[in-house]
Amino acid sequence: MADERLERRLAAVLAADVAGYSRLMGRDEKRTLADLKSSRKALVDPAIAAHRGRIVKTTGDGLLVEFASVVDAVDCAVKIQRGMAAKNADVPRDLRIEFRIGIHVGDIIIDDNDIFGDGVNIAARLEGIAEPGGICISRQVYDQIEGKLSQTCRPLGAQNLKNISKSVEAYSVDFNAAEIAGPTEPGNMKLKIDYCRAPDGVRLAYATVGSGPPLVKTANWMNHVEYDWESSALGHVFMTLARDFTLLRYDARGNGLSDWDVEDLSLDAWVSDLETVVDAAGLDRFPLFGMSQGCAISVAFAVRHPERVSHLVLYGGFARGAYRRGNELEVQKARALATLIRTGWGEETPVYRQLFSSLFMPGGTPAQLQKFAERQRTTTSAECAYRYFETTRNLDVRELLSKVTAPTLVMHKRDDQVQPFEAGRELAAGIPGARFVALPGQNHIPLDQDPETARMLEEIRLLVRR
Repeated sequence: MADERLERRLAAVLAADVAGYSRLMGRDEKRTLADLKSSRKALVDPAIAAHRGRIVKTTGDGLLVEFASVVDAVDCAVKIQRGMAAKNADVPRDLRIEFRIGIHVGDIIIDDNDIFGDGVNIAARLEGIAEPGGICISRQVYDQIEGKLSQTCRPLGAQNLKNISKSVEAYSVDFNAAEIAGPTEPGNMKLKIDYCRAPDGVRLAYATVGSGPPLVKTANWMNHVEYDWESSALGHVFMTLARDFTLLRYDARGNGLSDWDVEDLSLDAWVSDLETVVDAAGLDRFPLFGMSQGCAISVAFAVRHPERVSHLVLYGGFARGAYRRGNELEVQKARALATLIRTGWGEETPVYRQLFSSLFMPGGTPAQLQKFAERQRTTTSAECAYRYFETTRNLDVRELLSKVTAPTLVMHKRDDQVQPFEAGRELAAGIPGARFVALPGQNHIPLDQDPETARMLEEIRLLVRR
């Protein structure tokens, strides 16, 4: 008996779902269902019909759509996301219906009006890595639409998608939804700066911006709540987070707008500063985001206050500093840098500061390197920078790792030039149930042009909004 011949065809497949749907339903089922139905009826379904798409099936908050034309599929997705951005302009961020859309073109199998195959599977996985309100496409789709639509695409690099054997080169479609939804540039988002005092009298500056649920970033070396928001190489990270959360940042003692002339620089003092700031801001329970040296402080705070930390995100950090890791070459390099900090930080010549810029962001543009060099002099004094550097290189929180109870995400770049990759792996291995994400790249600072920065930000959203 001959095998039954399968019906196949080449098609563009669009997969969509609602970001944070379970959270929205848990908060207000009636409103969420009503909003989703009205969005489908007034916007989504008409857009699909106008672009000659076929809705294959719906899955609660999700859609699977087939198009004969790749251009039609992407143009339809753009129309949907633009329309949703306009619809959500006056809706609080934590109540918005925001679709994530993935598109792939490939061979599909048709069975009783349903579709199967890698064309479907890859589209669904691309949807999973798309930002809320965003569109993620495969390289095959990009090649088909290049020069045919007005939208630009930002490369995300090769992505290892769940249950897909080969990596998929992905792109994010830029359709300026932010302009429709409202102003989101740092100058147009209101940064609120306040001050409080630590138990030992040190004045601490903290800033809040954005809307939605809280997200607290632990302070680390060379912070300045105002400068970092307005003009530093990190501004894009904070601006993106402020679109989804009420972002709270603060300047640790010895940094930025907080007091520089302080007696105590230690792990206990930094944890106390974090306690002081979140109490002053009136926060009870929140996700905590640590970068670099801030990871050790975040771990210590999470262990001391497990009831207050809902999620823990650790990026580019370590459990023990360079002086405690036992690598003699690394120790020698750290001591040489410490000497350069103490002797050259305040000099008019930029040579010393340029060295640090190149170390923290070897892939930075000349403008980014210059901004980082300026940031060093703006954020702290030479003496305080030296003391901060020496203290962090002596940190060791290994004994605390096993006591962390919050859901934890650890991210680290494979070729980080400041903190070795193994330091990130050690950090993750010691925390029960921690998820470790290895990112490509060597820039310690997550730059705007780095494809892995978008992945980092999306991983934060996926964890915190779970």
